[in-house]
Amino acid sequence: MTRIAICAPATAITRDHAAAMEEFVAAEYPQHSVWFHDQCFARHAHYAGDDLTRLDALVECANHPEYDAVWFAKGGYGSNRIAEAAVARMNDAAREKTYVGYSDMGYMLAALYRHGIGQPVHGSMPVSARSERGKVALRRVLNWFSGDAGGVEPSIDGKTPTVAFNLITLAMLVDTPLLPDLSGHIVMVEEVSEHLYAIDRLFFSLANTLPRIAGLRLGAVTAVPENDREFGQTPEEIAKFWCDRAGIPYLGRAKVGHTVDNHVVPFGVASPPQAS
Repeated sequence: MTRIAICAPATAITRDHAAAMEEFVAAEYPQHSVWFHDQCFARHAHYAGDDLTRLDALVECANHPEYDAVWFAKGGYGSNRIAEAAVARMNDAAREKTYVGYSDMGYMLAALYRHGIGQPVHGSMPVSARSERGKVALRRVLNWFSGDAGGVEPSIDGKTPTVAFNLITLAMLVDTPLLPDLSGHIVMVEEVSEHLYAIDRLFFSLANTLPRIAGLRLGAVTAVPENDREFGQTPEEIAKFWCDRAGIPYLGRAKVGHTVDNHVVPFGVASPPQAS
């Protein structure tokens, strides 16, 4: 059994979200258990509790010896405010865990990866359990916990270290104490709800800061807002343009993003957990 603690380092979920996830796991994955920290339901302005509340809950889940994994409940915005303090307080038990999330949780995954704490994993989050489409993405994570790598991003070869980030999250990580050394890595990026000119701006930033990576793959770019004029390039054309300009190998598409097709990406060179 994988014992999974769930907390919300950014924004809150509802108890209905938690109930849906508990019922889903009990029905389809009885070999796993999920426990929701009460902090997931706290409210403070934009966040799931103030910074200290979110920090304490995350550290409690990470350091607790009875849990095997920490699954972040939801993205949103806010984990960057607590990530550096969180990793500084993590103990030996935290270093043995798996941590799963994506989008805003990229800040947490980056900090964990930089400090060699546990196994960070890009994957869909429990907030999605109320829809059938969301459950499709969650099954990839739960199957991965069971030792089934069928939901891992297909291009991962098990030899080259790989990471996956939301594009704006990765750009905001540059020149901060959270960014790991990504030299020699394949970097996968995805984005949601950004104008195409903003996508271009983000690639401009990254093309000038990540030139030593082994290559870049582009995931889904969805819910692009309509602008007052055509930008003139597709997301893939933008990615190729900046990769060519920076001398970064463009490796094609990846099945990551804010979609039902979001696949699992273990950070580094990783194998799935062994089924118990």
